[in-house]
Amino acid sequence: MEIKLTLNGKVITEEIEADLLLIDFVRKHGCYSVKRGCETSGCGLCTVLMDGKPVFSCSILAARAGGHSIQTLEGLQEEASEFIGFIADQGADQCGFCNPGMVMNTIALLRENPDPTDDEIRAYLAGNLCRCSGYEGQLRGIRAFLDSRRS
Repeated sequence: MEIKLTLNGKVITEEIEADLLLIDFVRKHGCYSVKRGCETSGCGLCTVLMDGKPVFSCSILAARAGGHSIQTLEGLQEEASEFIGFIADQGADQCGFCNPGMVMNTIALLRENPDPTDDEIRAYLAGNLCRCSGYEGQLRGIRAFLDSRRS
């Protein structure tokens, strides 16, 4: 079947198999920040933005993305660079495997709510697993970024 979608600003029209997952589609197109983790929509490593909303690409068929805009971390480097250093400063990027999913959800959160409370940040990051540092480092980093924007 043929699909047409926008991936990181580039329109792609391609013949795909009906059972192709979105994660495999975006990785085929060089978006290696999208990681394969649990493959059950439970870890957040495969998070992409579909029309600006975070979705788990391991549980969506590429065919469902037809006609939509998909963004990965590769397409959001400038936006991510605004706050990723604040997270790193908190030691929350030890192995780095969960970072792309965390960053994608943080971008979605800040677009939706530019001044979230700590509980709102925790709620948005709840779908991401981090085995190295837990979630407090990410929370402190996001909070430090938000505080720096105010001053």
